Amino acid sequence: MERTFARYPLRFAALALAVAALAGCNTLSRLSEVNGGPELSKITNPTARPSYRPISLPMPAPRQPEINPNSLWRAGARAFFKDQRAKEVGDILTVSLNLEDSATLANTSTRARDDGENASVTGLLGLEDEFTKVLPQGLDNASIMAFNQTHNTSGVGAITRSETIELSFAAIVTQILPNGNLVIMGRQEVRVNAEMRELMVTGVVRPEDVDSTNTVSHSDIAEMRVAYGGRGTMSDLQQPRWGTQIWDIVFPF
Repeated sequence: MERTFARYPLRFAALALAVAALAGCNTLSRLSEVNGGPELSKITNPTARPSYRPISLPMPAPRQPEINPNSLWRAGARAFFKDQRAKEVGDILTVSLNLEDSATLANTSTRARDDGENASVTGLLGLEDEFTKVLPQGLDNASIMAFNQTHNTSGVGAITRSETIELSFAAIVTQILPNGNLVIMGRQEVRVNAEMRELMVTGVVRPEDVDSTNTVSHSDIAEMRVAYGGRGTMSDLQQPRWGTQIWDIVFPF
């Protein structure tokens, strides 16, 4: 460990400064929320956020629409009559999130190994008697070397997980892919006393999966990403301090 610090002093110094700056920003943010709780974020354009990146997925080859001026049907149209379902950038639709997942995993492994090896020198051009001169305490030529090795390994692991989330909220269409699928993004913040609950969902939706009530189920959202959590007084008390978290990461034992 000392050699590592001596070899990369600048890297560890930069890491320490970055951690200190992050901790300082977090401390100032928490101090600003004293006696008031977390502040609600402002409503902004999702595509203008620094972390926003347009989605790029494999698309079919574009087709030239057929022109038929004598028909009421427009080639490439998805419906004959228009409705209020979301279909353009900026439109709003309802996302029904009903997650109820559970999983139970159990693993058991046992391994045993016993090795043994013996070596003897009963004749070596008559030099076997010379061994006693080198080892005056005595030597048994029938058992010059003996090795014995025993391994026993036993492991047991179990994982039990259960999650239930049931929410309905509005999302906005941020992008239309070349094949007509809709990229949606929805964010929701709820503050109760000094505790903030945040929800964010992004994904890709087929227009056909949006029902007549302008609602889409989470099971019809491809590449869905759900982030649900909170921040505030109670969430802060349930987490270890930043120094403890860093110590748990860098401590090698």
